[in-house]
Amino acid sequence: MILVVGDSLSSAYGIDTEQGWVRLLDKRLQSRSYRFRVVNLSISGETTRAAVAVLDPALPKYRPAVVIVGLGGNDGLRGINLGEMQNNLVHLVSTSREQGAQVLLLGMRLPPNYGSYYAGKFHEVYKQIAAEQHVPLVPFFLVGVSEDRRLMQEDNIHPNAEAQPILLDTLWPYLEPLLTPVGSGVAGAAPAGSFESKSTELP
Repeated sequence: MILVVGDSLSSAYGIDTEQGWVRLLDKRLQSRSYRFRVVNLSISGETTRAAVAVLDPALPKYRPAVVIVGLGGNDGLRGINLGEMQNNLVHLVSTSREQGAQVLLLGMRLPPNYGSYYAGKFHEVYKQIAAEQHVPLVPFFLVGVSEDRRLMQEDNIHPNAEAQPILLDTLWPYLEPLLTPVGSGVAGAAPAGSFESKSTELP
């Protein structure tokens, strides 16, 4: 079982769910003989605080082998205190690990108009958590995408369908070492093709 806990970047906001990187991940796992069920708990507009309430009951329910945490962007855009954001992310990561899951953290960055100081401190939060919690970090999930208008929707915030394979390719080298091949008997393996999305788009 792989749980994805994220925001609009992971909930396929503005595009068909089948085009989103989480669905593409499910297809890649099947094609490469990794028999994991993928459950997408991502919600558009999600903050780290709200995600805690989502993940805490989900961990004992799904018992994931891997949890992908892709959050913080909405905290930064709303100017939420970075200390609170960091504490929430630490909770998400540490609680997942305590439940026996491996964790992949997706790093985010803020637009330059938020100021170099705040944006720099924001980015440092992810590096600090990854180092202290000993989890792999994708330094910037939108690398190669956010700066290319051809890969962004009209709002210039959300990646379009063309960008989704790039997002998957960005995180894959960090995720693949966390996966266990078929036949290992490790908890979390499930019949191929069992994909579940609980992602919700909020206004």
